[in-house]
Amino acid sequence: MNAICSPKPSISKSVNGSYQHFKYVEYLAKLKHIKHGFYNVFFNKGLNFAFLNSKEKQTNIIVKKIILLAIAFLPLMAIAQEPGIGLRLGEPLSITYKTFLDDQISIEGMIGRGGPNSAQYYRRSFDNNRPSSNAFYFGHSTSNSVSFNIRGAYHEDFTSDLGIEVGYLLGYAGVGAQLRSVMVDYTYTDTSISANLLRESRRNMDFGPEIFGGAEYYFDELPISVFGEAGLFMELIDRFGHLRFQGALGVRYLF
Repeated sequence: MNAICSPKPSISKSVNGSYQHFKYVEYLAKLKHIKHGFYNVFFNKGLNFAFLNSKEKQTNIIVKKIILLAIAFLPLMAIAQEPGIGLRLGEPLSITYKTFLDDQISIEGMIGRGGPNSAQYYRRSFDNNRPSSNAFYFGHSTSNSVSFNIRGAYHEDFTSDLGIEVGYLLGYAGVGAQLRSVMVDYTYTDTSISANLLRESRRNMDFGPEIFGGAEYYFDELPISVFGEAGLFMELIDRFGHLRFQGALGVRYLF
């Protein structure tokens, strides 16, 4: 009876012990995995980060060297290569923008106001195109003149040839195209129409090539150049072959 009533060995205790052992082993495995992951993340990633920082430092050093090298060559590259905008005082009176394609070739655009032609020029234009058969030229006035130029030039450095020790001097010559426009207000008489003076306004348009030559001086310590030039404009439209002398002095701001 006592044998029957004696308690049996506790299976739950055995099971619980095995379970706890299993959980402990699982915990150790997880801990080892976490530790290994921590090692990978912080050690390997840290090495990669250090490597990236090392590469960035090398890149920065290379970039700095390139910048310093470029700065060292700037005085050589700057000669006759800076674009400039300025004012041209002469014929035509213009705002000018000039830039270089290489060390010797430049292109230039100008917009401004061209002076009128001679009185004989406009009288001849009136006589060749009278508003009426009995019209007789009396006088004229001009207004609203505008001019456009586009041109290219070849440059040579004459600094050493002329013994210039401060700044440098470029001589240049080139060709271009020019469009000029001016409003001409004519007064005339025509007794068959009226005893009073009559008026007529015409827009005179001239277009043709130009040739020019000059010199430009560049200051050493100032972003400024000054220039002087002379040239010749020939009309193709509206009076073929008409020649006009042109010249100017000017200053440019270089940037």
